[in-house]
Amino acid sequence: MQFESFSEFLNMGGYGFYVWFAYSTTFFCLGTLVIVSAKGQANVLTKIAVKIAREERLKETREI
Repeated sequence: MQFESFSEFLNMGGYGFYVWFAYSTTFFCLGTLVIVSAKGQANVLTKIAVKIAREERLKETREI
């Protein structure tokens, strides 16, 4: 499908609102998912590091 102008491309034969709304909603959801997942991963890694540090302190205390 070829378009004569950029505005015609954006209009998408009268369905532009629905097409661009669907694209923007999809990319927003995917972006939100990536951000939330990255923050969750950082949170889990921080908790693991705290637990490892705690276990090391406990091990040192038991050895003394």
